[in-house]
Amino acid sequence: MASVTGVYGVSFLVVWFSISLAVALLRVVRQPGLRWGWLIELRLALIALVGTMIFGLNRLLVPVDTDRQLTVALVQPSIRQEVIWSHAEDADRFNKIIALSRLALAVKPDLLIWPESSMPNFTEDNFRAITNLVAAHKVWMILGADDAEPRPGATSPKDYDNFNAAFLLSPEGEYVATYRKQHLVVFGEYLPFARRLPFLRRLIPIPGDFTPGVEPVPFELTQPRARTAVLICFEDVIPGLTRRSAGDDTDFLLNLTNDGWFGESAAQWQQAANAVFRAVENGLPLVRCTNNGLTCWIDSRGRLRQVLQSASGDVYAPGFMTAKIPLRSAAEKREPTFYHRHGDLFGWGCVALSALVCVIHLGRRGSTRAVI
Repeated sequence: MASVTGVYGVSFLVVWFSISLAVALLRVVRQPGLRWGWLIELRLALIALVGTMIFGLNRLLVPVDTDRQLTVALVQPSIRQEVIWSHAEDADRFNKIIALSRLALAVKPDLLIWPESSMPNFTEDNFRAITNLVAAHKVWMILGADDAEPRPGATSPKDYDNFNAAFLLSPEGEYVATYRKQHLVVFGEYLPFARRLPFLRRLIPIPGDFTPGVEPVPFELTQPRARTAVLICFEDVIPGLTRRSAGDDTDFLLNLTNDGWFGESAAQWQQAANAVFRAVENGLPLVRCTNNGLTCWIDSRGRLRQVLQSASGDVYAPGFMTAKIPLRSAAEKREPTFYHRHGDLFGWGCVALSALVCVIHLGRRGSTRAVI
């Protein structure tokens, strides 16, 4: 259904149908003689809802054919949140994710992916170990880590901006591109008004703030040729941001997230369910690489195709998963979806139409009372 309307449009159809049903039942209670007349109140909402469902089911039955695939290896280290903040655990964390990566590289993927917050410290030794690993296996790599640069006009070495970022490395172990998270988590990644009101840091113990990135940065692989739009943390929950990130030549969306904040709860499943809408709205596969679940990928029709699980079925356990992501053929041009072209136009149009109908209805009631 979301392929037609986007998340707001689907939500509106459900709400519209519910309101229409309530109004119809209320009329039957007040006028029992109507009997089946209540169906008249539902006709437009029912037609729209059934039509959308039929279109969506038809889309699910159409296979996604492609002659190109990208083999990705997704590493899920499952680091507890309290350990992430402890520098005493940095060496163990790094050795753990390197060991998992070596196992994942045995299947010879095209792209190795680490989640958000996967790098405990971007030290020279750690960076050398990563570039050596990448160069030895001739594999592309995307990883999540903190980034920093001197603040404009800085006069002190300590005067710099921090970013929650993702990095692309080539099969030669060379740096290619950086994406910086645009939508930060309030009270997690920044404290509002803290620079102007420093005493707030004594009330809310957030040691420092991240700075938001300013724009999407596509990550482009040259051999095999593929282009991905990177999202960090909960950015795959935000429709508008995902839409702006997905260019016309994007092959798939990639979300790097920690999700260790939630332990082993339903929150990871909830975020993955939101990601389904982003895939369908933009007509693109969406790959999710997480710290402790759900590491998975969703196809362009919104089907959850593969989820990382341990032998016992645990989705929160450490491990790795390989997946084959379909890519457009060299001559194929991606056909943008309605939502990708127009955004929330349909949803806001429905809101405007509903408001107009309410105004007209209230106006008629007012005129009737005046005549009486």
